[in-house]
Order: sequence, then C-alpha cells, then structure tokens
Amino acid sequence: MKVHVEWLVEPVAPGDDGVARAVREALEYGQRPDFELSVALVDDPTLAELHERCLGDPSVTDVMSFDLEDDGPGPGGEVIVSVDRARAVSSARGTSLEREITLYLVHGTLHLCGYDDHEAEDRQRMRAAESAVMQRLGFEPDERPHDL
Repeated sequence: MKVHVEWLVEPVAPGDDGVARAVREALEYGQRPDFELSVALVDDPTLAELHERCLGDPSVTDVMSFDLEDDGPGPGGEVIVSVDRARAVSSARGTSLEREITLYLVHGTLHLCGYDDHEAEDRQRMRAAESAVMQRLGFEPDERPHDL
C-alpha cells in the first residue's frame, strides 16, 4: 500500500511516518489494505475553499475525503486535513495536536473504507472504528464527545 504525504503547512507531529502509519492502520481496519492514498495537510482557508467548491459550504472543516478510484491511474483516494482546525480543537479539548491530526486522518480514511457518520447508527459504528484504530496506534481511549 502506498501513502503519499504532502504538507502545505509547516510539518508537525505526527510527521510523515505517523501520517502514513495512521492511514495504513485505518485502511487495514477498514479491510482495504492495498488501497493507495494521497494525504494533504493544509490550513483552514485552503480546506474551507475546497469545502465550498465541492460541497457548497464555505465554513471551515477538519477533514475531507475523496474517492478517486474512477478517475484513472493514481491514488484511489485523497484525505485532506486542516492542521489549523486540529490545533484549535486540540487546544479546546485539552488533547495533543498529534492526537487530533491522527484522529482526522483515521476518520477521513475510514470514510474511504465505507464508514459514514450522517445517521446516528452509522456515527456509532464510525466512532467505534475510530476508537479501535486510535488504540492500535497507541492512543488512550477518549470518551468525551467530539464533533467530527
């Protein structure tokens, strides 16, 4: 499995290796271990602009995922994470920036594995998957509400 990582902001923890590991663990959990994925870590304005262009919503968001399997050669999907959003949320929640970025990576990757979070039942399934992957990555469980 290939994971391409691009930082469009100053790199922070978890760094390239941690980003790739988080994505690989989520793909393994989601039963797509051979899926090729591209990851971009960006700032709030960049992701907000993409959010508006693709979904018609100009608000800031934390992570977006795109299934690119039908787009020809190249990665089968892309996950784009806002480091600014992770920084703000981790500060408000009292968690580490590394944990928040990792959670966004896991969440976005699980979307590409068929997990959803729009309905209550789907959201519970997503949260359970996130928790399992985060524990595999060595993070302690965090049962506090999280508005991903």
